[in-house]
Amino acid sequence: MVAFLDALDPEHAAALRSVGVVRKYPRGAAVFHERQSFDRAIVLLEGRVKLTSTTDDGREIVLAVRDAGELVGEMSAIDGEPRSATAIALEPVQVLAVPPSSFTAFLERNPKAMLVLLQTVTRRLRDADRKRVEFSAQDSVGRVAARLVELAERYGAQDSDGVRIDLPLSQEELASWTGCSREAVSKALQTMRDLGWLATGRRRITLSDLQAMRRRGGAG
Repeated sequence: MVAFLDALDPEHAAALRSVGVVRKYPRGAAVFHERQSFDRAIVLLEGRVKLTSTTDDGREIVLAVRDAGELVGEMSAIDGEPRSATAIALEPVQVLAVPPSSFTAFLERNPKAMLVLLQTVTRRLRDADRKRVEFSAQDSVGRVAARLVELAERYGAQDSDGVRIDLPLSQEELASWTGCSREAVSKALQTMRDLGWLATGRRRITLSDLQAMRRRGGAG
């Protein structure tokens, strides 16, 4: 999966950078807030953010994790409506902030960039549909397994024990991402430890049987 910035031709990427301003945020800082008016298009240059939404009773729901090179808040960038989520830095991040008029003009001048944006939105809609199916069809073990496989494929590093994920998310965040309680996530991890599928450490999970995890998460 190629990130938005990486999918652009070099000259288009340079043109986009030329109309934006680079900003830095520390870990835990909000890059933008849910319901905030759209005031800039955001492209991650370094680091990762989580996208969250808050329920009526005040619970934070993790919607996605975005990586360096990705366009964040693409829906507002397209329709100009208020933000539908909050973007919070999981680690120190550096972003390219592009004014709305400059971003629109960039897309109008560069049809290939518009196509890349369309492909990005389509891919994310497919991912959202897949997660809705998971939520209706999978139990907590299946949901947690699916998210851990996703994290392994995106951030995993092979070592002698399996695929290691230096996890940027806490158990509470993993719980909200999977639509489970923290207790259910803890039990799911214990179940998978007992089966020999994974081992856990502080902010680190090693998947020792990735194929079993894929099958349990419905990905293979």
